[in-house]
Amino acid sequence: MTTGAAALRKAARSIDARTPAHRDRAIDGLRALALLAVPLGHWMLGGFTLDADGALRNASPLEAFGAFAPASWVLQMLGIFFLVGGYASALSYRRTTARGESTSAWLRSRVARLGRPVLGVTAVWAAAIPVLYTAGVPATTLRTGSTLVIQPLWFVGVYVAITALTPYCVRATERLGAWAAAPLLATVAVVDVLRYGPYADAMPSWLSMLNIIPGWMFAYQLGVSWAERRLGTRGAWLLLLGGSALFATLLLAFHYPASMVGVPGEARTNSHPPSLLVLTLAAAQSGAAILLSDRLGSLLRRPALWAPVVVVNLSAMTILCWHQTAMFATAAPASLLGEVAGLTTAPDTLAWIAARAAWLPVFAGLLILMARHTRRFEAPWRTGTPASSARRALAGLLAAGFAVFALGLA
Repeated sequence: MTTGAAALRKAARSIDARTPAHRDRAIDGLRALALLAVPLGHWMLGGFTLDADGALRNASPLEAFGAFAPASWVLQMLGIFFLVGGYASALSYRRTTARGESTSAWLRSRVARLGRPVLGVTAVWAAAIPVLYTAGVPATTLRTGSTLVIQPLWFVGVYVAITALTPYCVRATERLGAWAAAPLLATVAVVDVLRYGPYADAMPSWLSMLNIIPGWMFAYQLGVSWAERRLGTRGAWLLLLGGSALFATLLLAFHYPASMVGVPGEARTNSHPPSLLVLTLAAAQSGAAILLSDRLGSLLRRPALWAPVVVVNLSAMTILCWHQTAMFATAAPASLLGEVAGLTTAPDTLAWIAARAAWLPVFAGLLILMARHTRRFEAPWRTGTPASSARRALAGLLAAGFAVFALGLA
């Protein structure tokens, strides 16, 4: 044990020594925090039940425990993720243009970094589905697993679209400073009034989709303003206090759903697409993150704290793409045994919550084992050879096939 601890301390010191002095550790720390909240949220707020044929179906503990909705206020940290994304993208874009490189080249590089892991996980699932079905896994179980994989990947498409708008975000910041995010907030507010107000019945069903880009772009724009030094301590306090006050008002006076994630059976949802409540939470979270960034950066000067942050950041897309597979890979074999507490039993008791918490180390351990083999999808592809072109084409074909299956089109 002593030898293992000494090896870990040595590795942490080595990672710390190799970190450039100019590296903004607070930004990496915030990104790691937001990243880890994704699997934790999905693992605790996503459950399964067994149907009459023994197949797995998705279920949510929030159906039975509406009082636990405030937990989603902490676990839903996409506002922090987009804030940090805007900050990092603005700095990267500035460095690229300063070198005289084109915006299109910059965007292609960032899209490739996001796209490779997505192609990887969907291609693997596409290859595995027929094998698992032949082995006797029910089609319903496979669709349930496919839905879990798709669930976090919507984020990648939205993030790519918003990343492509980075040059416009930078120009908006140059003109309006931190107030460049205000029109995005106003847009979402107007759409919410239309879809939830007195004339909601007359509104088209697609109206809510107008909130997708401005809703998630809000925190990203704040991040760009922060990177451009147009959002400081005073603005951060305004975000924290104003966002918190508006959040409470929407909950208490306008009766927005308390959960930040979708609850099966509920007519309204906050996150898909984002409602004004999501933006107020993102504002409060962003304000707190900016105010605490210096203190966080100082804490992360400690090698023992900094090393895990580096590991998480280097595996960001792997964590995002594969954490649901780790949970499913635990629950699917358990379904053969019938009802297993915390895995295949209905998430409607306090005992389930305790049992699910006990399964978290198993999910995490399996994710780590998967990451040892799947992190290669984050590495740049070899180009210029017929074999590499054929592999990319096959991956794309498999990914398309998986999308057709997961979306219920086949």
